[in-house]
Amino acid sequence: MNILLLGSGGRESALAWKISQSELCDKLFIAPGNGGTGAYGTNVALSPLDFEAVEAFVGANGIDMVVVGNEDPLVAGIYDYFAGKRPGLLVVGPSKAGAQLEGSKDFAKRFMTAHGIPTARFRSFTQETAEEGCRFLEELKPPYVLKADGLAAGKGVLIIDSLDEAKKALREMLGGMFGKSSATVVIEEFLKGIECSVFVLTDGNGGYRVLPVAKDYKRIGEGDTGLNTGGMGAISPVPFADETFMRKVTERIIEPTVKGLAEEGIIYRGFIFLGLINVEGEPMVIEYNVRMGDPETEAVMLRVDSDLVQLMKAAAEGDLGDLPLRHNPATAATVMIVSGGYPGSYPKGKVITGLDKVTDSILFHAGTKKLDDGTVVTSGGRVIAVSSLGKDIADAVGRSFKSVDLVDFEGKYFRRDIGRDLMNLK
Repeated sequence: MNILLLGSGGRESALAWKISQSELCDKLFIAPGNGGTGAYGTNVALSPLDFEAVEAFVGANGIDMVVVGNEDPLVAGIYDYFAGKRPGLLVVGPSKAGAQLEGSKDFAKRFMTAHGIPTARFRSFTQETAEEGCRFLEELKPPYVLKADGLAAGKGVLIIDSLDEAKKALREMLGGMFGKSSATVVIEEFLKGIECSVFVLTDGNGGYRVLPVAKDYKRIGEGDTGLNTGGMGAISPVPFADETFMRKVTERIIEPTVKGLAEEGIIYRGFIFLGLINVEGEPMVIEYNVRMGDPETEAVMLRVDSDLVQLMKAAAEGDLGDLPLRHNPATAATVMIVSGGYPGSYPKGKVITGLDKVTDSILFHAGTKKLDDGTVVTSGGRVIAVSSLGKDIADAVGRSFKSVDLVDFEGKYFRRDIGRDLMNLK
């Protein structure tokens, strides 16, 4: 098969790495890719949101399957576009209607309510109902959770301790803080617990497979302090996501989600990301994403022992059948190296050294660019995801930290406490 992978981050690097190992993969193209994805296939200077250009490339290069890495093309309707233009093309990802699970927080919460899926109490508000929103905040206990309804590049969630500040933030969000994304704001009850990410591959006809569970680290500072980021690292598996917990996840969340999509006539053939929180042993949904997570993918792919292309092909065809998804029992740890200043403003074009010295980990490039002379430079906030397998969390993170020390560029920063909280769990 000739495969086109859309995206340019660490997630796409990990997917490209895994896809390239499949006997089913003849040619792999990554659009647009980054400074490291060229090791697994051919980078193509295409925007995933330029559907016409993507379609022209598909036709000119005999592409059999398109794997959509990030959410923007899915929310914009790339599945539906190709269903109309090239009905024989396999697309791994949901229809535009299915992508609303991530594209609209309000849609997702209403979907969960309709299908009895456990989630936090919530209500949605617009500028016309802002005062009602303020009164709803008064009914809740701090901290207060406010979410922009639409996509906001991972920045549309505010958690505020003060009621007055929460009311002020609500008005500012509805007034355009996040542009059109916050024209509707979802206010929800704060849930206290520890989070994890569960990934499901579904064929849209009731069949699904659960990938290895992971936990990511969102805050820039150690001890989960400071600003939110796209993710500073990840661990898989997660100690508390044991057989009992996962049975609850399957029965109360995964199966009602898959069944609910079918009942509503929504075409969904791809990955479902379940952002969960463990509240005293009970799983509840914080959010849905309609693709794999980043940086969790950089840990999860190391633990998938099955042929991912075979599984994605079957899902896109609508029949996973009895194909197995085998998990490597080892522990995977990902440590993200980021640019100084991230998640605020940061410089680009810093020369990266030491990449060739790493032998005990896999380097998944995220925000990098390869120059004509072969030099690799920084081009984003999150630069390289250093991923390693080990016998346990301490072993895996230890390997990653040793490799992190070998890679260098001006302003380099990373968290030294990835996985520490999980090692302390009893």
